Amino acid sequence: MSESTTPQAGPTAVPEQPESPDPRSADLEPAKDATADAATEDAAAEVAEPMPTMWEQMGGLVGFISASVPVAVFVFVNWATSMWPAIWSALGVAVAIGLWRLIRKEKLMPAVSGVLGVGIAAFIAYRVGEAKGFFLYGIWVSLIFGGLFLVSLLVRWPLVGVIWSGLNGHGFGWREHPKARFGYDLATVFWTLVFAARFVVQNWLYEGDQTTLLGITRLAMGYPLTAVALLVTVWAVRRAKQIEEAHAEQEPATTPSTNPA
Repeated sequence: MSESTTPQAGPTAVPEQPESPDPRSADLEPAKDATADAATEDAAAEVAEPMPTMWEQMGGLVGFISASVPVAVFVFVNWATSMWPAIWSALGVAVAIGLWRLIRKEKLMPAVSGVLGVGIAAFIAYRVGEAKGFFLYGIWVSLIFGGLFLVSLLVRWPLVGVIWSGLNGHGFGWREHPKARFGYDLATVFWTLVFAARFVVQNWLYEGDQTTLLGITRLAMGYPLTAVALLVTVWAVRRAKQIEEAHAEQEPATTPSTNPA
């Protein structure tokens, strides 16, 4: 009979036990993921949200009209009655418009600036003691802004381009391109003429004590001239953007490529 050899069993291998995860790290992981997801969503929302245009930051058509309603009310009430009823009527309308815009959750700055502007104009009229003083604030503003726009042209930093670059944060690369800067120069010249015309005409009527005609002129020189100036500004912005994009596309093509030896 053949002897059967029974193999001797070696030492039993103990399977490796997986390391138990740290319960503290498990508690922290969801928080990290939630924080990362929230940051990603916020970044995506910022990218998806378009940059408000200059027209939108000014309050749009509603803000443009709202700024002129208190002036129109002042002109009409002053013509129909006297200065004090006109002042209180203009202030009441300005506050009502501001509250209405706040209730509608519209931009806060146009609402506050509208009430503040009417309040300053009313205070000046009170100090002057005549209804025509209500328009003195606007006349001074036209003079100051006209001077600022003119100085910006003289120092070769057209204010339209500076304001637009400040609003959208795109920088001042347009200054390196004469054609792009020319568009901003032209728009700045137009705004300078607008403010200069307002100051000259309205100051002449102010000195002539033509209060009712001064108010009508203030409204007439507001909508049309501002609308045309905004159109010129939009043209200048688009022109500068196209020129900068064209130069950006040409730069990689003109850059010489160096091949390693």
